[in-house]
Amino acid sequence: MSAPFELRRASYDFSGAVAVVTGGARGIGAAIAQRLADCGASVAVWARDTESAEASNSRDSRIARFAVDITDLASVERAANATLERFGGIALLVNNAGYAGPTMPLEQYDPAEWSRIVDVNLTGTFNVCRQLVPVLRREGQARIVNVASLAGKEGTPNASAYSAAKAGVLALTKSLGKELAQTGVLVNAIAPAAVRTSLLEQMSPSHVQTMIDKSAMKRLGEPDEVVELALWLCSSSCSFNTGAVFDLSGGRATY
Repeated sequence: MSAPFELRRASYDFSGAVAVVTGGARGIGAAIAQRLADCGASVAVWARDTESAEASNSRDSRIARFAVDITDLASVERAANATLERFGGIALLVNNAGYAGPTMPLEQYDPAEWSRIVDVNLTGTFNVCRQLVPVLRREGQARIVNVASLAGKEGTPNASAYSAAKAGVLALTKSLGKELAQTGVLVNAIAPAAVRTSLLEQMSPSHVQTMIDKSAMKRLGEPDEVVELALWLCSSSCSFNTGAVFDLSGGRATY
């Protein structure tokens, strides 16, 4: 009797590729950056906090860190120039940097906080794409992966700014994907539900349990599960998808 079949994780070879991962100092971004490096890529981590515990724990010589405020066009331009000077090109871009902000009813929202959330999540993604799309086009074969959120599809109560900003990221993905469809640059988005990261420590146990209860699988997502989808979208295995939104919610999403 033969041994039972065992599902195995896909393997990728990104040797020779240069990747930029925004918000790559901690959480999902750090996990994506490390796996890309493990698969042979040279990785430029763009983050406001390049000295976080997760960043300092990784001494991989294939990962370089650049202090960037993606809401500041001049900062993004400096990071792009420094990355190109260091590596010579960029073929992969993972827009992961984000900021959730507080949860409260819309009428209680501080307008400055609303602006901050939209600036980081939506305008920051625009700023980075605007700066790097010409570089990616020159590569001939390139990928952009935008890490959005299920909040952008469903609309999360008491998170109007974050929901609106992530919905904007999804629309930007669809638009840019169509713009670049014949250039060799594919643009796709991931819409995760709640994922087990340090961010959940800022939430009450009851709020986290509510998110778990909404999942058909009745559990949180794991960072590695986001990583696996991001790596596929960065690879040549993804060849006929652009401007698409990939659900990562354990069956919670309805469309």
